[in-house]
Amino acid sequence: MTDNAPIRRLPTDINGFDHVALGGLPAGRSTLVAGTTGTGKTLFAIEFLAKGVLGSGEPGVFVNFEENPEDIRHNAASLGFPIEQWEREGKWAFVDAAAEANDDEVSIIGAYDFGGLAARIEHAVRETNATRVSLDSLGAIFGRFRDSAIVRQELHRIAHLLGRLGVTSVLTAERTGEYEGVSQHNVEEFVLDNVIILRNVLENERRRRTLEVVKFRGTGHRTGEWLFTIDPRDGIVVMPLAFLTAPVPASRVRVSTGNTGLDGMCGGGLFKDSIVLLTGPSGSGKTLTAFGFTAAGVKADERCLIYALDESRAQLGRSASGWGFDLDAMEASGLLRIVCEYPEVASLEDHFLRIRRAVEEFRPSRLVIDTLSALERVVSPRALLDFVITLAVVARHHQVTTLLTSAPAGRFTPRLTPTIADEIASLTDVTVSLRYFESAGEIQRAIAILQTRGSAHDHTIRRVTVDGDGLHIGERLSSVVGILSDSPVVSAAPWWLVGLARPEGPRPGE
Repeated sequence: MTDNAPIRRLPTDINGFDHVALGGLPAGRSTLVAGTTGTGKTLFAIEFLAKGVLGSGEPGVFVNFEENPEDIRHNAASLGFPIEQWEREGKWAFVDAAAEANDDEVSIIGAYDFGGLAARIEHAVRETNATRVSLDSLGAIFGRFRDSAIVRQELHRIAHLLGRLGVTSVLTAERTGEYEGVSQHNVEEFVLDNVIILRNVLENERRRRTLEVVKFRGTGHRTGEWLFTIDPRDGIVVMPLAFLTAPVPASRVRVSTGNTGLDGMCGGGLFKDSIVLLTGPSGSGKTLTAFGFTAAGVKADERCLIYALDESRAQLGRSASGWGFDLDAMEASGLLRIVCEYPEVASLEDHFLRIRRAVEEFRPSRLVIDTLSALERVVSPRALLDFVITLAVVARHHQVTTLLTSAPAGRFTPRLTPTIADEIASLTDVTVSLRYFESAGEIQRAIAILQTRGSAHDHTIRRVTVDGDGLHIGERLSSVVGILSDSPVVSAAPWWLVGLARPEGPRPGE
């Protein structure tokens, strides 16, 4: 290998992480994974070894300073990692340093000799022919040193040993705060080649986990904090954004919204991989439109998934039956799956993970999320935007036609948080707006298509009526000005005098 040759990557196969790391950890080097208590450091170290055994049969050595091997075996078994079996097969070895780290009689103030531990690590690596090593956690030993110079010296010795053995290694360490320095002793990040920080920040009474690659010495990585969650089944799951997904072809196939009038306004229906945002105040017809969209899919023999965030299953079924939609029959056919969960029962990342898993396992052609605005009760605007971006990644990758509904904070106000609503709308392919306006002492409804990417659409604002047969799109509202500007005015003057577009039909007197 020449000096200018690119550094080889070792895939970790940790869900989503290799996208952030641009292929995995730099091979043959040591990586510090630092975080406060409960951020997932030990799990990262376990998964790094376990995924190596599962994915490519690469043996690994786990050096434990805190948890004993039996606890690690038990915790890993819940994720489907049979460590005890791998030990019998020579694919996994423990170097148990927990007793040594916790022995109060051992003096490590001044000159503590890591020679014995180094010999045990080298023996385990050569015995198993390991290519991966995890050390968890350095704080159990280094926390007892009073002099940071000793920490630096001994860490250099460990890093040199691992480099000489040619293994790719993960070393975990504690941090004192989420945004207060990189490591506890402020030397670890300078000794080791790579640094990853795991955070578990409390925001608005909710925990938000993020992962940040601080440095990969001599090679690139994606910057910034990346949302992740810890799933009981899948372990660490990092939420990659849109540009991390392999490109997929754009569909030219049209599907029906379930409403003939809306199909016409959208230029003949929706492209199969479209992400549609339907906004409007409570009671304007969003959920009714979602029912029609779902029923059209079932009628076309397509699988449909509804993820309802603000109603129970019983409430959703009652609402649907009022418009003649039998959700029970659709579910019984096997073409519809309904998940009803309130936003407060899980983190935003967990909601995303459940939707993604349902999409991957059920393989729906249509997806309804009703409603995004319910999530604003428990997450920040930025987190909600990340959720929509990652959801769009999954939907487009699987060619799922997706309908997202969003309600405003007040019954007659036109939108939620304006900035976030605009940013979410910019990420979607079709934006449909339902509005209320007052006319002749009555509350009226209007609909407008604000955008359809790659397709012509109806630019007029049309009247909407709702009756026992559902939602109907009617005539153009040529005599009402300002519906979309939140200040609608019914004009008494003829359309040609107030500057309105010419309505359908002949001009009076023609």
